[in-house]
Amino acid sequence: MKTIRMQNAVNYAFLLLAGMCMVACSSSEQEELQQWMAEQRSTARPKIQPLPEPTKFSPQAYTQEAAIEPFSPQKLTQALKRESNQATSNAALIAPELSRRKEPLEAIPLDAVAMVGSLVKLGQPVALVRVDNLLYQVRPGNYLGQNYGRITKVSENELVLREIVQDAAGEWIERAATLQLQEGSK
Repeated sequence: MKTIRMQNAVNYAFLLLAGMCMVACSSSEQEELQQWMAEQRSTARPKIQPLPEPTKFSPQAYTQEAAIEPFSPQKLTQALKRESNQATSNAALIAPELSRRKEPLEAIPLDAVAMVGSLVKLGQPVALVRVDNLLYQVRPGNYLGQNYGRITKVSENELVLREIVQDAAGEWIERAATLQLQEGSK
């Protein structure tokens, strides 16, 4: 029994010695780390550029006293006349389109329509277009698409339309659009 107690005492002593060694090692590493961090803090300084001096405001005298005042009734009247002239020219382009009866294919977007063929019927060219797996015959003068697209020409390979759309300024303009023959389409 004495040998077991002696052996336990030796084990405890060994554990105590190993623990002290570990504490001694960790404290020195901790000190080295603290010292390195202090060195880095002292050498690393942020570089902040000073703010530039604000420019001094110097008021200018108003020299346009003889010119027309920007908010005068005369200036506003001129601007309103210009706008009404532009609106009249725009209205002339779109007015006939608004007053006529719409055709069924005008409710379909142009990108949902595919030209799948063409033929000549009674001496007049006719295009075959497919919408939702249904075929329609269209000829020059018919309307197609949501932008007041009037068919101006039908050939073997394409269908040419004249569309009326609004540009970025809100003015109505004419543009050309085409539908190409879709070969091998289902």
